[in-house]
Amino acid sequence: MINLKTKEEVDLIRKSSKILINTHCELAKLIQPGISSAYLDKIAEEFIRDNAAIPSFKGYNNFPNTLCVSPDEQVVHGLPNKNYIEEGTLLSIDCGVFKYGYHSDCAFTYEVGEVSLEKKKLIEVTRKCLDHGVSKAIIGNHIGDIGNAIQTYAEFNNYGVVRELVGHGIGKNLHESPEVPNYGKSGSGSIISKGMVLAIEPMINMGTKNIYNHEDGWTITTQDMQPSAHFEYTVSITDNGVEILTPFDSIDNIIFDKK
Repeated sequence: MINLKTKEEVDLIRKSSKILINTHCELAKLIQPGISSAYLDKIAEEFIRDNAAIPSFKGYNNFPNTLCVSPDEQVVHGLPNKNYIEEGTLLSIDCGVFKYGYHSDCAFTYEVGEVSLEKKKLIEVTRKCLDHGVSKAIIGNHIGDIGNAIQTYAEFNNYGVVRELVGHGIGKNLHESPEVPNYGKSGSGSIISKGMVLAIEPMINMGTKNIYNHEDGWTITTQDMQPSAHFEYTVSITDNGVEILTPFDSIDNIIFDKK
């Protein structure tokens, strides 16, 4: 069952999303070679709780941390640790915030120091995949239109689109119906309706689409160990089009100022 949100509910998700983006901004200020993902996790949890909110991920299905921090070949669900992050790493950070009774969800892939041109292209293409997907998230379209737009652009650039991990509805629960795959056929799936709030999150691999699940029960890597990138918006479907509740502008500004 798809839970359509009222204007009042979307307002609460928007407020939760603001805390989430500010959390990413705090992390963006700190990310550099030699930092550890465990430290970033600590900072994120402190910031979220200082804003009288709760980290959505911590304790969810027994996940032990506030952040999923996934370097290079890790696709998602990377466990923070005390290892130093090296220059040239792609660092995907996924985070969620629960406040006012509603969740928000956002992922961003950061460049740690100077990364290769190949990695820069992967980031650029993955962000454009997200934009293409969001452009199809309008009333009357189908969920499959989102996935098809993402898949088409990724595969045009000879990248792999992960099949086993998908976007989702979001609201009172972190994961709600409908699932939002990053692949598929136009015109398939649920009709997009006013009041839907979706987490759209392409996970794009430089090489194969295939993934490997590690024995820790969380970490997922590309099967060929080539890098992966992950970007995610929480969006609201309105009469006036799609509203991005977790825009990247403030994160981009911090990254630009650091250069």
